[in-house]
Parts: sequence; C-alpha cells; structure tokens
Amino acid sequence: MDYQVHTLPNGIRILLKHSPSTITHCCFVLNAGSRDEPLHQEGLAHFIEHLLFKETEKRNTSQILNRLELVGADLNAYTTKEYTCIHASLLKQHLERTMDLFEDILFHSTFPEEEMEKERGVILDEIASYLDQPEEAIQDDFEALLFKGHPIGENILGTPETVAKFDINDIKAFTAASNNTSEMIFAVFGDYDFKKVVKLGEKYFGAVAANSSKKNRIKPEINTGSIHTLNRPISQTHCIIGNQAYASNHPYKNGLLLLNNLLGGMGMSSRLNLEIREKYGIAYTIESNYTTLTDTGIFSIYFGTDTEKSEKALKLVHKELKKLRDNKLGTLQLHQAKQKFIGQIALAEESRMGLIISIAKSMIDFNHADSLEEVFAKINAVTAEDMLAISNEIFDTDRMITLLFEPNA
Repeated sequence: MDYQVHTLPNGIRILLKHSPSTITHCCFVLNAGSRDEPLHQEGLAHFIEHLLFKETEKRNTSQILNRLELVGADLNAYTTKEYTCIHASLLKQHLERTMDLFEDILFHSTFPEEEMEKERGVILDEIASYLDQPEEAIQDDFEALLFKGHPIGENILGTPETVAKFDINDIKAFTAASNNTSEMIFAVFGDYDFKKVVKLGEKYFGAVAANSSKKNRIKPEINTGSIHTLNRPISQTHCIIGNQAYASNHPYKNGLLLLNNLLGGMGMSSRLNLEIREKYGIAYTIESNYTTLTDTGIFSIYFGTDTEKSEKALKLVHKELKKLRDNKLGTLQLHQAKQKFIGQIALAEESRMGLIISIAKSMIDFNHADSLEEVFAKINAVTAEDMLAISNEIFDTDRMITLLFEPNA
C-alpha cells in the first residue's frame, strides 16, 4: 500500500496516500463509538457527532457549514459501534482550509445549550424515521438480541429517553474518557508532497493536548440460538437470521468474507439471490452481510417478502446454509468465488473516500493497511476445508438467531 505515515508528539497520526488527481478525499477517524458509552447514555457518541457542526470558539453554525460548501466541497460525518469519522471531498487547493475546519470542530466545539436542544429534536426525528423503515429497524433489534445486555447491542442513535437527558458534563466526560490521541488519524487521498501534509498536520493538530485514556471494552458473551416474532404496522414480513462472527483479527475473517460474498453478497449471482429471487420470485431483496469489530463480528441474512411466502423463503435460506455446512466446495466453485470477490474488491478501490477511510481504520486497529496484493493473497489462501469449517461454526442452527417482523393482524 503506497501510503506514508507520520506520528505527531501527541500521538495523532497523519497519513497520505498519493493520487495524481485534482480531487482530494480526507477523513479524521477517532477510535470512539457507541460501544464506549456509559450505561444509560446510549446515543451519546452520535449526539456529539451531530453537535460538532454547530458552534466552536470562533465559528457559528453557518460559518462551519459554509466553510467548505462555499468552495464546492462536501463535508459529512458518521458514528459506528467503534468509530467516529468526519470526512470531506474537495478540490486539491482547499486541503488547508479543510484541516483548519476539522481541527476547529473536533477540538474547539462549545456545545451550547440551545444547539443541544435543537439537535435533540433532529435526532428524535432520525430515530422515528428509522422506526418507519422496517428493513433498518429489524437490524437494530436483531443486534440487540445478538448482543443482549452488551453495549454493542445498543442502538447507535440511542433512545428518546437517553437523548433527552444528555448535558454538557456527559459530553466532556465521554470525550475525556474515549478520545485517545494515539487512536486518532487524519488521512488524505490526494496529490500532495508528504512533507507539506505533515507540516500542515503539525500546524493544525500538533497543539492538541495528548490524551492516553484507555477504553474499557469488554468482549461480548457467545449468543445462543432463538426465534422471535414481533408484530409491526407493515405490509410485508421482514426477516433477519444471523450469528456472532469473527473479529477483525481472526484468521478465518477472510474466509467468512469470501463465504458471505458467495452466499448473499454483491451482484445478482449470489446463491441466495439465484435461489430465492430468480428461481422462485418470492423476495425482491435478499442479502447477507458480515461486519467485523475488534473482538467479535456480525453475520446476518435479510429478506423481505409477502407474509404468505415468508415460511418458504426461510426454508430456502436454511436449505442453502445446510448445503454449505454439508458439502465442501469443489475446486472450480472455490476458484470462481475467489475470482468474483477479488474483482469486486478491485472495483471498490475506485471509491476513493471509502478506501481512505478503510486505510485509516486499519491503521488504528492494526498499525498497518494491506495492499491489494496482500488482500488478494489472503483470499487466494482460503481453502475448501476452511469454508466448510466456517460454515459449520457460523451457520450452526443451535446458535443462529431469527427475528421476524410480521404485519399486525
């Protein structure tokens, strides 16, 4: 991976991946997410992310929002279970302007009470909108079952009750406890001399006070299998089936990524799509997903269908899972699966924002980001025996959780 890294005395890292382009993509990633929130403060990390765009010691909301938009740049942010990320796409000449803004909102936000009150309302609307989308809401409810009683199972947005209670002291306590400067990285994908980027990094991030706080992340307990049905004011049945999976550093991670792509990943030729949508025509959307975390993972299969067809769809899903548990992939099947996945990964490299964020996260987690050649080598090293062992562990029916949203009677 042709990137360069410099670590500031406070621990913040500056990374450049060179690209001869007039467009720059950059991000600031913090290793702090919703799983780091104290009990009964669910949604706090996301609340803070929203407030970063509101007011700083030297800028009001309008000045923050216009700082990049006035030069045609795009600014956004998001919160996950383990990270907070601010990112921007901009013309090459506006990098310093962007770094100035990032430093200001990340380290000089004032979190005024009136803005906090406004943002509560915005987030309550966001929570309500997710509840109106069963394909989104079912994922949150599924994760709550999969990690019952653990912070990973809590909704990133929080609840109306928790969001209503946040105050400035909660924000200060969370940032002090979670924002370790050695777990922060500013990453740039663009056409610059590395020395110039480092110099700008020193100018804007060098004076940030070092923070060596340690997180108290506890690995979740292994789940047991269960089936749950909930009634909702919807017109279709929505279903999600899944299990806890491998952490980001597990030797079987790449095997499960490959298996997930074969089963229900991108494209129309996945096994689930061919069987359930193309052959029987009983689901418009059917997909599988595998998300890695630092000490666990999430594997799930989702589909939505007419209620009278849901039982058949569920049986067909289990039929495909049983095939993978019982039968080792043939040499040609495995080769084709690898070629398809490798090609999709190569194409995904064209999403430069996604790539630079991925590199930044890898640097935080592993202090290294694999090159494409290293990624491909790991995928090609997966054996049919690996795929069979993974299938029997992750698709174990005694451990899989099934959640159905059924229409109200």
